[in-house]
Amino acid sequence: MTVRRRALAAVAAMITSLIATTPAGATDTEVDLALVLALDSSASVDADEFALQRGGLAAAFRDREVVEAIAAGPLRRIAVTVMEWAGAVQQTVSVEWVVVADSTGALTLADRIDALERAIPTGATSIAGALVFGNALLRTAPFEATRRVIDLSGDGRNNQGQNVEDVRRLVVAHGVTINGLAILNEHPTLNHYFQDRVIGGPGAFVEIAEDYSAYVGAIRRKLIREIRSLTVSDATPPPESRVQLVAALPPGP
Repeated sequence: MTVRRRALAAVAAMITSLIATTPAGATDTEVDLALVLALDSSASVDADEFALQRGGLAAAFRDREVVEAIAAGPLRRIAVTVMEWAGAVQQTVSVEWVVVADSTGALTLADRIDALERAIPTGATSIAGALVFGNALLRTAPFEATRRVIDLSGDGRNNQGQNVEDVRRLVVAHGVTINGLAILNEHPTLNHYFQDRVIGGPGAFVEIAEDYSAYVGAIRRKLIREIRSLTVSDATPPPESRVQLVAALPPGP
């Protein structure tokens, strides 16, 4: 079996596992937003840079304006999960789904994020793999959400796995918005790449951090904008199979 086919099989198995372990009928909690926060853990991200991502995300949930944005929603609560991503089959959940409805919940989540150890020490940059994994998390989340968003931070272009534009199209078809936070320390025009090939769905946008030191401000702005968004995604997925998200892999030898 080729490396490409092994990657396909592994991703398909991951999605099947996520679906199989979803609690039956666990959709009694309604939230304004189900948000997947995807942190770049690829080889281009050193330990200090990963710490700045983690610390910036934690600081954002301690921010008064972020908490006020959550409280301003119709249901006054959002659901959040945090994941790391790198290569085509290198994704992991760092913080399981949690509902944030007030400052206490936001501070508790911030403390959990602050305490995270990096789970993926290195790897390629598979934005496509991250989107497949993030979409599976949203599809199996035990919530009814008005909006579903993948918030992907990264400092490089997709260089492994499926074609990222094919994956984007299929994820967006499931009613998901993909937003990007482009960190420009290595690729000064990465924001244009994210704009053209990565983001998609209702109200999708790219936030920019000039380097990792600017991440804390960028993720704060991004979260406030995502939480306050008045755009409503179509929550009804099309009749495509979840596994079609990995079927776009180009044929190989």
